[in-house]
This record gives sequence, C-alpha cells and structure tokens, in this order.
Amino acid sequence: MKYGRSSLVAIGCQLLLIAAVAAHGQSLGTVHTVFVAPVEASSYSAALSKRLTQQLERSGSIRVVSDEASADAVLHATGNIWISGVVSPGVRSNTTHQVNYQGNLSAELISRDRQTLWSYMVTPSRFRTANITDDLADQLAARLVAALRSGIPFPIVSGNANTGGASITLRGAGSTLPAPLYLRWFESYAQARPGVTILYDPLGSEAGIERLKAGTVDFAGSDIPVSILPGSTASSVFALPTVLAAVVPIYNLPSLAGRRLNITPAALAGIYSGTIRKWNDTAIQESNRGAHLPDADISVFHRSDGSGTTYIWTSFLSLVSPEWKSHYGAHPAISWPIGSAAQGSEGIVQGVSRTPNSIGYVELIYALQQRITFAAVRNPAGRYVKANIESVSEAVTASAATSQGDIVSILNAPGRDTYPISAYTWIFLPEQSSDTAKRSAILDFLRWMLTSGQKECEALGYVPLPRQVAAHHLDLLNQMK
Repeated sequence: MKYGRSSLVAIGCQLLLIAAVAAHGQSLGTVHTVFVAPVEASSYSAALSKRLTQQLERSGSIRVVSDEASADAVLHATGNIWISGVVSPGVRSNTTHQVNYQGNLSAELISRDRQTLWSYMVTPSRFRTANITDDLADQLAARLVAALRSGIPFPIVSGNANTGGASITLRGAGSTLPAPLYLRWFESYAQARPGVTILYDPLGSEAGIERLKAGTVDFAGSDIPVSILPGSTASSVFALPTVLAAVVPIYNLPSLAGRRLNITPAALAGIYSGTIRKWNDTAIQESNRGAHLPDADISVFHRSDGSGTTYIWTSFLSLVSPEWKSHYGAHPAISWPIGSAAQGSEGIVQGVSRTPNSIGYVELIYALQQRITFAAVRNPAGRYVKANIESVSEAVTASAATSQGDIVSILNAPGRDTYPISAYTWIFLPEQSSDTAKRSAILDFLRWMLTSGQKECEALGYVPLPRQVAAHHLDLLNQMK
C-alpha cells in the first residue's frame, strides 16, 4: 500500500502519541473496572448515580465495582439541572402543566495515579423521550463505553520544568473564552509540577496582548488569530492553539416558557445592526413557528472591552452578512450601532439575565455555568443546531484541518450537524526570553497542555485540538529554547 505525504505525517503523529502512552502512565486500554463516585448534583444525585451505574453495567464493556481501592479508575461526575420554563395547556385542555428542564452532566475518569484519562460533558438530547436524568446518564455512559472500546490512546507527558529547585510564578492575561478551562489546567499542572504557580487574569484578548507587549505578563490568551495582529506584534510572538470552543447567543424571553429559540445568521446580523428591532419580526417568527414571540423591543447586549469573543462573533456576522461586513467588519472592538455595553462575559450574562426580552453572546461554558438559555443557530446545511461538544467537533471535522497541523477557520463549517459559531483559541508568548527558568516552565506547561491537559477539556464543554494539530505544535515546542 502506498501513502502520500499527508498520510505518512498522520500515521507518524499517531505513533508518536501511542509511544507517549506506552512510556508514561495508565491508559484507557488498561481500564476494566470502574468505581462510580456519587454524582454531585444536589437533589438529582441519587437518580443520576443509579442510572449511570446501571447503564455501564449493562454495556458489558466495563465492570462497576463497589470498592474504590479495587478499581482501575474512578468516574467522577457533576450534574447541573434546572427548570427552564413551564408550558401551560390551552384553556380547553385537561392536561397538567409541562415542566421543561435544561442541564448538563460532566465527568472525568481518573486513574490510580490521579491522572485524567478521559472527560466529557453531555447536554439534553434534542428529541429525548426519557426524563432528563436518564437522558443525561445514558448519554454519558454511552460516551465512556465508546471511548473504552475505541482503543485510541491519550498521551501523558513526563518530565519537569527546569526551575533549578526554585519556586516560579508565571502570569498570564487575556481571553475570557477559555478562562474556566485555563484555571482548571493551572490547578492540575500545579499538582503535577510542584513549585510552578500560574496566574491568569481574564481581561479580554486585547488587554492580554497589550500586557504581553508591555512585558507585564509571561503569556497572553487570545481568540484573535496572530495573522491579524499588527506586523511588529505578530512577528514577536509565538502562537499556540490550545482548544476549540463555541460562542452562543443567549437570550431572556419569558414568553417562550422554556421552548427553544431558533435563529438564523441573517437574523443575528439584523438584530446587532439594528435593522431587526422587535422579537415578533418576520425574520425571527419564520424560524419559530407556533412559538409566542412578543411585540417587544429587543434589548441588545455586547462587550465593552476589546474581546476575542467579540472578534469571533463579528467574524461570523461578516461571513454570513455582506451588509455587516461592509459596514462594521470583524474586530475585537467595534463601534456598535445598537445596544448596551457590558464588561466581560460576566457582564453580558448579568445584563441578559436581568433584562426581559434581551439577547447577548458569550462562550458556551458561561451559559451553562450560569444556567442561561441559548439559541440554536442555523448552519449552512439549513439545520438549527445548539452548541455542544458533538456539534463543535463536527465543525472541526468538516473544516478538515490538514494533517500537517495547519489551522483553518471552523466558522460556518459545512456539514449536517455542525455548530456554526465555533473557533480556535490561542496562547501567545514572546519568541525570545532572557529568563531561562520562566522559559523552561512555560514551555513545559505548554507541552503538558498539548497532551495530558487535552483530556480535561470536554468535562468543561470544550473540544480538544485535533491530534494532528496537537502533535505538530508539540514538535514545534520541542524545537524551542
């Protein structure tokens, strides 16, 4: 059989990752028994724990044990379930009120040596027939069983930062989009590498880049590709992709009573340009037949700071709307034609939560953490898709980043089940550094992030880098000093 260059590179990447697993630590292939820790989910804990255990036992692929000490790995899960609305029956109906629920269930499989072997987050199925606890538990069990059966290795990097025995503190600032995951990574890395502390201020991408230029931080988080930075800045930084995420339109529409809102890209562009001002506008009604949309003004919220999330949002609007592109374009900070400004993702969530008939945009994880409703967006295939791990992963696959590790935009990716507002995020660090101890520490962290850290992404609703992309950038890091 003959292979082209791209196929050989892909095979080489897989062999590199398999070798890493063989050399260091436990892998999924060695897990045959699992202890299911009590699910953390308030009043839903018992139901979720029972269903999750039952489904794993029924799979025949894993044995659930009652003693943690005898298990190959421990499954830790956290559930977040809430009432999103109550649908009232018609005046002539004898049926009771229907309660609508939303939520998520995330989990990590932890090895005997306290390494994360696998993680995932599930959200309710679109057309679920079971109650929400059964639906979430069934999905999570199926995902874990599929991972165990796949045999795909999850690499672990050994080694340590060369700190000379001294404690080192690294400081970063920037994007809010990956901040929840970054904070988790820094905590996990500190456990693996005692003596190295990493601090991060989620101030927005532009503020992070400015601090990096001023030399007050050691790295910056950014959702803005290095290719659009000013020439002097772009040439002085090394950009490393870290993870993939989604930006979602959040809304506060009491009249929907928990029913999902569908929205087209053209309607989003119209709302944010001010040409669509009422919720019952035809452009919104056509996507939500049968739903009660009020004759009310749309209260629009946008970021006040220079934001990578805004850059992703306006890049999407520019891609789908020629009018938006010609008048406003894609930028981390624009002169908004309408709406109220809010600081950071937290400000957007607070503004929308407190304002009936409002809309805003935030990262998926912020919407889930704050229990705020977000819309399904129509993709190029004409389907209304909500953001979750599966739909962002579909966008990555459909966009076909090359096996050489190239990064391509995954905005508005083709494909039946892709979520259209999906994107990469990056860490920037200086090309040169005179502090060898800090340089060694940050490079060691980034190698850990591209391998062990990727296994922690999905529990928080992020999507790991494609393996070819991770392997390519790991090779670049290994060449740096």
